[in-house]
Amino acid sequence: MGLYIEDFEMGRVDYSPGRTITETDIVMYSWVSGDTNPMHTDAEFAKSSAIGQRLAHGTLGMSVVTGLSARMGFLDGTAIAALGVDEWKFLAPIFIGDTVTLRTTVVDARVSSSKPDRGVLIRRMDLINQNGHLTQTGLMRTMVRSRSTAEAES
Repeated sequence: MGLYIEDFEMGRVDYSPGRTITETDIVMYSWVSGDTNPMHTDAEFAKSSAIGQRLAHGTLGMSVVTGLSARMGFLDGTAIAALGVDEWKFLAPIFIGDTVTLRTTVVDARVSSSKPDRGVLIRRMDLINQNGHLTQTGLMRTMVRSRSTAEAES
């Protein structure tokens, strides 16, 4: 079982395991999303661009963030719903072969005054590549069960 809203302390920082972005990731995401921009799908086109090589979709990076967050297990069985993404920034490209890690920082965690069986968790999500460069950052808000929910079910 994951953590309840009361278990998250302001300022808490955690790191995920790494994940290497592959060509298969990019190709599959192109077809799932419908975004077949040649910067993602055409090696020759990308080679002649200002960046010089294919890169991952920005929203693929966001998807990897959610997957790495899930892999950390803190919200297994306690997350109720994703509430939103705020202030998301794409700061540096992610390339085929890059290994990224997620750093999460708890910005806010509080039980709802109107619904004490749940609360809202706000975390800063930083996607960092193997060179320590921040590639993406933003805030994710998640509705999380409170401990009172678990006690009522006992």
